[in-house]
Amino acid sequence: MKLVDHFQYGLNSPICLTWELTYACNLACVHCLSSSGRRDPRELDTAEAKHVIDELQRMQVFYINIGGGEPTVRPDFWELLDYSIDHNVGVKFSTNGIKLDKKRAKQLAATDYVDIQISMDGATAAVNDHVRGPGSFDTSIRALENLAEAGFGQPKISVVMTRENVDQLDDFKAIADKYNAQLRITRLRPSGRGADVWDELHPTAGQQKQLYDWLVANGDNILTGDSFFHLSAFGEALPGLNLCGAGRVVCLIDPVGDVYACPFAIHENFLAGNVRSPGGFQEVWQNSELFTELRQPQTGGACASCNHYDSCQGGCMAAKFFTGLPLDGPDPECVRGFGEQMLADRDAGTVIPKSDVNHSRSEPRNSRTPKAPTMLSLAPPPRRPDRACDESPLAGMPVPDAAPVAVPVAGS
Repeated sequence: MKLVDHFQYGLNSPICLTWELTYACNLACVHCLSSSGRRDPRELDTAEAKHVIDELQRMQVFYINIGGGEPTVRPDFWELLDYSIDHNVGVKFSTNGIKLDKKRAKQLAATDYVDIQISMDGATAAVNDHVRGPGSFDTSIRALENLAEAGFGQPKISVVMTRENVDQLDDFKAIADKYNAQLRITRLRPSGRGADVWDELHPTAGQQKQLYDWLVANGDNILTGDSFFHLSAFGEALPGLNLCGAGRVVCLIDPVGDVYACPFAIHENFLAGNVRSPGGFQEVWQNSELFTELRQPQTGGACASCNHYDSCQGGCMAAKFFTGLPLDGPDPECVRGFGEQMLADRDAGTVIPKSDVNHSRSEPRNSRTPKAPTMLSLAPPPRRPDRACDESPLAGMPVPDAAPVAVPVAGS
């Protein structure tokens, strides 16, 4: 049995997980999937966070992806990073670079089992700062300079692909090469504040093909978070784990300890439990109703007859959910144009879900009354475990049969 065949039924422990330590952030990126800005007063305290790390060590989790918010603004971040590494749980953390001065860069360069992702959504200040805020490009470059000067080995530059930066792919690669970094690109999802700008920022159909061609030519040296396998329907399969790992091999812990199937689906329908509950994270991971359902054998549904199903797996469930499309329908960015047609066919009565959390500084304080999660049905697992975990994409719902729809070219 191939390794990926084991993944469909879930693992006793996640290979890795994303952990948003705080919703506090010094920036207000327009596409922030967790709508971060203000700290949630209910977030796990230092002792509770260490308890979770102890659990992860016992469960033999390989490493954790720490994000936020901006994790480094949490006062105990460096203490928790050291604690995790000391307990044999590696750390990859994403940051806008605000706290990565020369002293901290030297400390990190001398630390084993830690990786760093610097967020940057434009290869120029004009493009980057339009999305991430004034001065954020210079902050990112300064962090890369400090890490390079300290001798930190190959940090990552993490880019969310938008309509404004697809033409800058070569420029991003040049920046990565200059600072001995590795480029990592991910897909823009309509999650959190990203839902408000998705229509204007997600790449056009022509740009999707442009991105696909660039990945075919350069993909062996580029990390993707396995978030673009829907583009494989263009032809040649892209590198990566062509598998929806949500609740099977990966998941998300948010700042207040809620456990979701995927970091792109912060909604009560995808909420499995909370680490503060009896049995902690291990109980949620191994026995939650939602995760148990996700690990059941699945059928291909209507998508089984699609010639492109083995490549695209029906696309991203989170992208469908947060654009009001049915989970058993096509991805909104389906390369055959089916999703675009379904978006156009939405009427005024279509309910477009919103994330349950919003800590944007312009919004009222978040509140939520959790409801029972909605059971989901995923497509059968595909066969390509090239990278076990970079970031958890939520993809794999079937595509119904439909007449071909013309795909517009860029600029249409």
